[in-house]
Amino acid sequence: MLKRGIRKWDLVFLIINSVIGAGIFGLPAKAFALSGPYSLLAFGVCAVVMLVLILVFMEVSSRFDRTGGPYLYIKEAFGDIPAFAVGWVLMLTRLFSYATLINLLVIYLSFFSPIFQENWMRVTIILGVTAILTGINLLGIKDSTRTTNILTVSKLIPLSLFILVGLFFLNPVAFDFSSPPPMPDFANTALLLIFAFGGFEAGLVISGEVENPRKNLPFALMTAALIITVFYVLIQVVSIGTLPNLATSDKPLADAATLIMGYGGGLFITIGAIISILGTLNVQILSGSRLPFALSESNQFPKIFSFVHPKFRTPSIAVIFFAVLIVIVALVWDFMGSLAISVIARLLIYLLVCGSLIRLRQKSPNADYYRIPFGIPLAVIGMGATIWLLSGTQFEEIKDMALWTVLGFVIFGLNQIFRKKS
Repeated sequence: MLKRGIRKWDLVFLIINSVIGAGIFGLPAKAFALSGPYSLLAFGVCAVVMLVLILVFMEVSSRFDRTGGPYLYIKEAFGDIPAFAVGWVLMLTRLFSYATLINLLVIYLSFFSPIFQENWMRVTIILGVTAILTGINLLGIKDSTRTTNILTVSKLIPLSLFILVGLFFLNPVAFDFSSPPPMPDFANTALLLIFAFGGFEAGLVISGEVENPRKNLPFALMTAALIITVFYVLIQVVSIGTLPNLATSDKPLADAATLIMGYGGGLFITIGAIISILGTLNVQILSGSRLPFALSESNQFPKIFSFVHPKFRTPSIAVIFFAVLIVIVALVWDFMGSLAISVIARLLIYLLVCGSLIRLRQKSPNADYYRIPFGIPLAVIGMGATIWLLSGTQFEEIKDMALWTVLGFVIFGLNQIFRKKS
């Protein structure tokens, strides 16, 4: 049995760390390139959509206290096969989020030296960072949580300074709303920003290691969401108002800080970005490795993945397996390729969890859970919003997602065959 070592504020920090990763250090430029100043509106749209989804997750998550998160919700609501699809897709979000973030880490390290742009250095960083974080996650949930808390505080300090100083240097001319972007570009902007706002589900996957999850999960979700939204909107305001070439910047926050505060400011933000990325990478391994464990406990993955280390009380086989997978994906996919697959996978999960709220209310209306007002209308709105965001995806991205999903069901089928033979 896994140890319940994550307290209420540990969970708040974990969710913040999972969501405020590298996305906000890279996506302000990409959002501005697509929608200009209207990227602020896109941030607002995403914040509203994510608030609706978080309210839905608050209710659904309060019904469960075991490891698995959305995988368990769908299993209870719709059965084994849809649950496996969600569990597999949820694992893909962790895989491709990790690949996206660690490739962005390499980009930010190039601030210090061009040598970090060399491919051999990229491979070295991916292998080295993954090995260290895997070791931390093998040692126990307390060590992983302590690391997460330290990295969360460390990332919020430079972001707070960036906002507080940057607000005094805003150029009003940069906020020209006279030319709205084409609707497809605006929809694509909102789709990209889902990556920056997504990741809160990581705190739900590890609910089997959270103290009093039925009470602490809803609190942590809402508290973290409010903090994250305030930071994101203000960061985009400062980025637009201080960096003239925002649309073409690879490191928008570092470049803006350099203009405002000189080289020291850019250095400070770059270090903050690196710490932020490391914190989110740690959460990706923590939550992602629990998915093979949860699938194995439900007999949908080989039984070996449910092994728990007798001393450290961690799913050590699942952690090592997940670490190997993320190294492969991180080496093969680049920043934008990983980003697109991660976003699509995330939206599919959000869509199905909204559906599970409706189904679970029908199946067990009198169960002990946190009931949100207007739950069913909010679930319907959440489903509509995710479908709208999915409409902005490209064929190539859908094809890659479909191939990965097929691979998951091949593994599922082989496991079922071997289980019947044994």
